[in-house]
This record gives sequence, C-alpha cells and structure tokens, in this order.
Amino acid sequence: VPQVMAEFWIIKVCCTTVGETFADYMADDVGFSSQQNLGMFGGILFFLLACQFFFKSYIPVIYWLCVVFMSVEGTLITDGLTDNEGLDLWKSTLIFASLLVINFALWVYLEGTIDIHSIYTPRREVLYWLSVFWTFALGTAFGDLISEALGSFANSLAVFACWLIFVAICWKTALYFKWQWCGPVFWFWSAYILTRPLGASIGDLVSQDKEAGGWGLGTTTTSSILAAIIIVFTLWLQITKRDQIKSVVELEEDSKAEIRLEAVGASREAASPVTVMVQAPVEA
Repeated sequence: VPQVMAEFWIIKVCCTTVGETFADYMADDVGFSSQQNLGMFGGILFFLLACQFFFKSYIPVIYWLCVVFMSVEGTLITDGLTDNEGLDLWKSTLIFASLLVINFALWVYLEGTIDIHSIYTPRREVLYWLSVFWTFALGTAFGDLISEALGSFANSLAVFACWLIFVAICWKTALYFKWQWCGPVFWFWSAYILTRPLGASIGDLVSQDKEAGGWGLGTTTTSSILAAIIIVFTLWLQITKRDQIKSVVELEEDSKAEIRLEAVGASREAASPVTVMVQAPVEA
C-alpha cells in the first residue's frame, strides 16, 4: 500500500468521483444493464486484484486501478440494490456499515491492528481490500441518503467537506497528543469513508444537468477529466516512488546493515593504536 500523503488523497477523491460518474455513464449513456456492468467490472477488478497480489511490492499503477474499479463496482452494487431491488438507502447504509464493522472486528481479532502500514501478509491484504470495498459501498449509500435529504448536490458537498475538515483536525490532534483510545488509525479510516460521498457529491454536481442542480458537463467529460488527473498523479508516483513504504524485509536488511556498520566502527576503534603521552621530567 502507499504512504499516506497529499497525492494519496487527491487520487482517492478522484477515484471515488470517477467511480460515480463512470458508473452513471455505463448505465445511462452506454445502456448496459446492472447485471452486465457488475459482471464486466467485477471481472476486470478480479484480474487487477490478482495482479496486485502477484507482485510483492507496491506498484502505483496497479494499486490505483484496483481502487478505481472497486469504486465503480461498489457504486454499481449500491445503485442496483436501490434502483432494481427497491432497497431503501438507510437500509443499505446500515447493511454496509455493519459489514464494514464486522470486517474491521475480524481484522483486529486476527491481526491485532487495522493500520494500513502493517499490511505485509496476504491475509492482511485480503482484509484491507475487503474494507476498501465496503467503504465504497457504504459511502455511496450514505452519500445518496444525505444528498436526497438535503435536496442539492452543492449542499451535500458542503456538508461532507466540513465533516472531512473536522476529521482531518481530529487526525492531526490524535497524532500530536498520541491518543490511544481514538488514535490516528480511527481517523484515517473515517476520512477514507467520507471521501467516497465527497467524491460522489463532486461528481454529481459537475456532471448532472443544470435542471437537476448540476453544472451540466456530463458524465463523459467529467470522467475523462478525472481519469486524466488520476493518470498524471499515478505516473508521477510511479516515476518518483515518493509514496513507497519499505517492506518488513527491507527494514530488517537496513537494520542489519546499520548493526554491521556499528560493528565495523567499533572494531576499528579497538584496533587503532593508543598513543601514550609521557611527560618529560622537569629539571630542578
């Protein structure tokens, strides 16, 4: 997984937004049914996750492609439950929130932590990607619920933006005071969940018709712009590797190298000649 920095959140919000707009594009403009979209994007996501697990190190292009298609798949599932099955948004919100809590509880029970910087085993990575998927499904349902309650995309965007700022402040405060009961990991996942409805609100505001309260750019233009932003930042990270986290093996190798250097330094000091200063007698 990547190091959490500014680029991480920029790409994450763009992924959630393009997940919303591209899912709408496939359903409304292309005309594919929910089952067709779910099957097609599910197959692509499965292939990308197989690649993600095959490579033992973090590769930005593969990782963020997984996030993009997971965003699309999560949106399709939630919209399908609402539009095709008639499931109320508050019910789907409750269902996905429960699944996410169960996933986190299982993760803590098995591994003792849900910190994304501790993901260096296949089981932890499976639990991580399941958590990511539930956050997308939950964020879609919760975002649509709030958007319908507030009556406009701009209002929901303002609410989620303020909420996210509050979470960011709490996150930094938890880091500064080293809170244990409600630490940085909790606030990270809170922010991760909230970026989904924030991105959905941005996508709807920009892409929807002006009669519906949007800017009228359309799903095709909006998805293309966001995809371009994701590509630029992802290639930047692929080239610079500035968001790379050293694996446990690499950290152990660095630690062993430091120990060897210290041992070499100590042996050199022990082998160096000792100069004894002899003071000549002072004549009377």
